[in-house]
Amino acid sequence: MQVSPQDYQNVPIDIQTGKLLDWLVDRRHCSLRWQSQVLSIRQKINAAIQDMPENQEIKQLLEGAYLHYFHCLRIVEILKGTEASTKNLFGRYSSQRMKDWQEIVSLYEKDNTYLAELSSLLVRSISYEIPALRKQLSRCQQAQQDCARREDECQLRAAELRERFLCSCRQYGITGDNVRQELLALVQDLPSLLSQIGAGASALSEAIELYQACVDFVCESPAELVVPLLRHVGTRGNTTVHEWRTGLQPLRVERPRREEAPEQPEEDTIDWGDFTLEPTGVGEVPAAANGGAQGEEIDWGITLEPDPQQGDGIDWGDVESGEVQITVLEAGTEVPEGVACGPDALTLLENSETRGQFIDELMELELFLSQRLVEMEEEADVVAISQFQLAPAVLQGQTSAHVGSLLATTPLLGQLCTRSMQHLFMILASPRYVDRVSELLRQRLKQAELLLAKKELMGQKRLEALAEQGTLEPKLDRLLKTKELQKLIEADISKRYSGDQ
Repeated sequence: MQVSPQDYQNVPIDIQTGKLLDWLVDRRHCSLRWQSQVLSIRQKINAAIQDMPENQEIKQLLEGAYLHYFHCLRIVEILKGTEASTKNLFGRYSSQRMKDWQEIVSLYEKDNTYLAELSSLLVRSISYEIPALRKQLSRCQQAQQDCARREDECQLRAAELRERFLCSCRQYGITGDNVRQELLALVQDLPSLLSQIGAGASALSEAIELYQACVDFVCESPAELVVPLLRHVGTRGNTTVHEWRTGLQPLRVERPRREEAPEQPEEDTIDWGDFTLEPTGVGEVPAAANGGAQGEEIDWGITLEPDPQQGDGIDWGDVESGEVQITVLEAGTEVPEGVACGPDALTLLENSETRGQFIDELMELELFLSQRLVEMEEEADVVAISQFQLAPAVLQGQTSAHVGSLLATTPLLGQLCTRSMQHLFMILASPRYVDRVSELLRQRLKQAELLLAKKELMGQKRLEALAEQGTLEPKLDRLLKTKELQKLIEADISKRYSGDQ
């Protein structure tokens, strides 16, 4: 089948974009020296745009990313209108502006330099600049998303640390404005709180007597007093350990001085006092070590030789009477009688040992009442009923409702074992515990502040990425318009292969 020449003219020429410039040079459409020609043209364009008429369209063309051949053609068309007054009888323009731009257009058309430049511009924008700008835009958008996500995380984490700080302050029973001072103030109120708890032990007398009667009945013989410390606190209150141990009120109470934890210094400094060092020569021994400047020995006030006037130096009292009294002090009797000092000067609930015994006896009494209440509610237990037939009236006359009411009157255990009370006891035992707690809470607040500062930093980075995106998008829009060059190049090349030429 034969193909007519008209059919050959309709066959499209498929040219790969990356090889377009090489294709134009190989087919002698453009010169190999087109780059040097374009360089001289760009210099003329830079000089020509310095003197342009006031025209909105020309202004928009000059604001573009790159002036190429078709832009120059449009500028010439505009100048034909603005420079019409400079046209002479021969149809030539005397205006230097028109001459410059006409020269630029003619240089572009020489050896089809414009076609090589447009092809190079198209290849560079499609293959490199547009993909690079799209990647930068994608990175900016991803950075904005990451910064926004990290902002939310920092905000949530800071709020969580702040809430943990406030929760810890509530557990300690403080507001958190000044942790150290508030904790120390709580310790000042601790004696009054313990006195109230001790006074509340007086309501347990009936429960204690019921417990004692049950123990005496089960043992079938008078047993020792149960919960002795609880009895003592119920009758006398939160007394000193000395009164509990001796049974007598102290004549004088010398409470141990509680060590105050000093404020943490801002800088670690060593206080050497007034200690000074006198410079000495090499190998020289200070005068004090040699007994002074005159070689005198140091008088330490100690002599090994007995004084003949004072005998052997030991005062044995009235030896002439023939009686020598030697008093031996037993351990623990160094303190004058009736004086409570040291641990004995603390109250029963302040002293850790007696406080532990008090809590143990409270638990013991509570467990007895709970067990007794369970036994009384089990009416089907015939053995238990028969067992208490010979019990005293104080045991047989009890009802489950009454035992339940006695059990409800033992809230002291919960008051002593609260979290805030435990912290107060730890502060009382170790004043430096206040510093540890203060430092722990301060670190939580500091972490929250650091997270908020990090959130602000992430916000700034997000705004910077947004600003960068705002500068890249117009560049990408201008480069996308260069794809219109593809149609112009296709039309120009098609003219060269049409049958009209």
